[in-house]
Amino acid sequence: MSNSIFGSSQIFGSSGAYGYVNLLKSAADASWTRESVITNNIANVDTPGYKRQDVEFKTYLNSALEQAGKPYTTLTQRVRKLDLSDVTTRTYTDMSTLDYRLDGNNVDLSTENVELASEQLNYNALIDSMNNEFSRMKSVLK
Repeated sequence: MSNSIFGSSQIFGSSGAYGYVNLLKSAADASWTRESVITNNIANVDTPGYKRQDVEFKTYLNSALEQAGKPYTTLTQRVRKLDLSDVTTRTYTDMSTLDYRLDGNNVDLSTENVELASEQLNYNALIDSMNNEFSRMKSVLK
């Protein structure tokens, strides 16, 4: 079993005390990836034939939480049972939006800017939540 900065994983379990932190880290990684993809969309706003891309994470997370929650009712119980290896991040090309431009590009700069700002807020909230979890662990260890 691997060691962590807080000690042996035998003490805390693979997801026990770190359950929320691990979940928040996965969500933050997905959010970071989505920010990068949106930034790439913005950079390619004038590239003929470029199709916008996006990242799917929430669907996979919700599905994993639902599976982990079968015999459990609280979010804490679900997170403890959650297998993060089932939660993936998938980048896909968005072909659903119509090509409203003659050059075949489907990137709308206004939409991408709003999505980027929203994702930046999401990422910052996830980082703040991780910091709060570490602060709680630190206060318990004192």
